[in-house]
Amino acid sequence: MRGRHGDVSWMYKRASSKDVDDEYGKEETTIRMPNGLGKDIGNPPWSRSLPHVLVAIISSFLFGYHLGVVNETLESISLDLGFSGSTMAEGLVVSTCLGGAFVGSMFSGWIADGIGRRRAFQLCALPMIIGASMSAITKNLWGMLLGRLFVGTGMGIGPAVAALYVSEVSPAYVRGAYGSSTQIAACLGILVALFVGLPAKEILGWWRICFWVATIPAAFLALFMEFCAESPHWLFKRGRGAEAEAELERLFGGLHVKYSMAELSKSERGDDADAVKFSELISPRNFGVVFIGSTLFALQQLSGINAVFYFSSTVFKNAGVPSDSGNICVGIANLSGSIIAMILMDKLGRRVLLLGSFLGMAIAMGVQAIAATSFVSSSGALSLSLGGMLL
Repeated sequence: MRGRHGDVSWMYKRASSKDVDDEYGKEETTIRMPNGLGKDIGNPPWSRSLPHVLVAIISSFLFGYHLGVVNETLESISLDLGFSGSTMAEGLVVSTCLGGAFVGSMFSGWIADGIGRRRAFQLCALPMIIGASMSAITKNLWGMLLGRLFVGTGMGIGPAVAALYVSEVSPAYVRGAYGSSTQIAACLGILVALFVGLPAKEILGWWRICFWVATIPAAFLALFMEFCAESPHWLFKRGRGAEAEAELERLFGGLHVKYSMAELSKSERGDDADAVKFSELISPRNFGVVFIGSTLFALQQLSGINAVFYFSSTVFKNAGVPSDSGNICVGIANLSGSIIAMILMDKLGRRVLLLGSFLGMAIAMGVQAIAATSFVSSSGALSLSLGGMLL
């Protein structure tokens, strides 16, 4: 559902060992051999950066929550707001937040570079709080759509900044696991939304509670980010080297500051040398890579997963299966897939997982299509439809 921005991290810059030795061998010697005996200080403790990562991925949690919050509650919302039976109105309630997310995502990079990562998180939390509150108190469809549009704007800003921030504050040896936490948080958000929405069919107006609940983690994100570290990479690029050193000491410990500052300095020189204009992204030299990356994201969204998250309740209802139990199974399956990907990503590689996941989606959609034909019995169609959805 979302991309990761690890490639832009300063720790991902590639250089030959000769370049490293030539350009900052002195710093390396000072850090790794403080007593001249070649003693290695080891990796920085992962626990120092963990609290900052946990706060950042609240934005990804909110992304998942708002994706799933209309699943169990859509029927109740339509009845309460007077558009029951209108597939157009229901579709707008579902998709308006994605329109807002499209707008927010277009500006997320500029916002993160302009005001810093911490302020970008707080800025994305604000429309989420406003939009969720508007959705919770609205008396008509238009109020719901406006609230969903506000929420979507925050959804577009937050996850991209989270992926960037996590890669910049994490020690290199745990960056893969920490980077995967953004996807895990999104899956947990979907699962929590499904749990919170369970009473919506029995309790009148419960859907409003579901939207009020969303304001709590958004408020936590805005508040706790005030106490988190700013990205040392961003500070260094803004010419605030002393502040970058202080944040590096806070994140990695004092023993690792000199080496990390040397990495930042080297990265900054590489950024200046490799800087390109935005228009060059569509030049023949770069177009292939940009096209492949963009197409992968587009195909991921077109593969059918959003239909599962938004309309699984309707599918389960038509199949005669309790939607609450079915939706929980969908959430668990989604979370399990993300955990498996996190474990296998560095072992099998990205390409193998992409091929396997897209092949799995093709099979799953094919199974559901077969279930809708007249070639299978009613009981067989039920099994194929639900099995394909979980797959």
